[in-house]
Amino acid sequence: MRQRIDISEIEAQTKIRAKYLRALENEEWDLLPGSTFVKSFLRTYAEALGLDARLLLEEYKLRHERLSEADLMPIAPPGGRRDKPRRGPSPGVGRDIGVALLVVALVGLLIVLGNNSDDEGGRDQVSATTTTTRTSPPARTTPEQERKRPEKPAVSKFARLEILPTGDVWICLEAAGNRRLIGGEVVDETTDLPRFRSSRFRMTFGNGELKMRINGKTLDVPEVQNAVGYEIDRSGKRTTLAEADRPTCS
Repeated sequence: MRQRIDISEIEAQTKIRAKYLRALENEEWDLLPGSTFVKSFLRTYAEALGLDARLLLEEYKLRHERLSEADLMPIAPPGGRRDKPRRGPSPGVGRDIGVALLVVALVGLLIVLGNNSDDEGGRDQVSATTTTTRTSPPARTTPEQERKRPEKPAVSKFARLEILPTGDVWICLEAAGNRRLIGGEVVDETTDLPRFRSSRFRMTFGNGELKMRINGKTLDVPEVQNAVGYEIDRSGKRTTLAEADRPTCS
């Protein structure tokens, strides 16, 4: 208002919808999809007005962001962990081992005596088996069997990605080599996004208002209030990224 700038001008300059700009002005955070939206909008809005974006973000984090679960975990008191006393072998263990060894020795003696009594018959049987094995011809593979051998699937060099918004969603999308494809923008179901191709993708979504189509296979994104990030390799495998590894497009 001091700079006499109309809300529609800021909307066109920042690509942020007017309803979100009014929500920022009135601190109505519930009208925004999540904290990722808020921080991205605050930074863009402050830069457009010539304000200190870092100061606004710090104030928002201090006043409105919740502590992480790691900060809320209790600290264990020192010396709380006690090692369990080790137990020694019971008195009867040595006696049991001795009995087991005696039984094994008796069984071995009986096997040796049985082998000596059947030595002649066993030799004849082994000789006949050896002769049969030597005279049998080696198996050959026919050309038809060679053609029927399964071929290893070729590994694709690129993955194909389509993003299908079902509502308002903030997107940061990067390809291999840190090439920025979508630079932290809000899109909706009417936005016509192209089909992307790369050996690797890394992305962050502000919420779950979209679907992904990877190499022709459609995958859902869970309904989340805060951001979620993924990485896709050249084979089309999707892996969830930790918060520290997600791209921010900042």
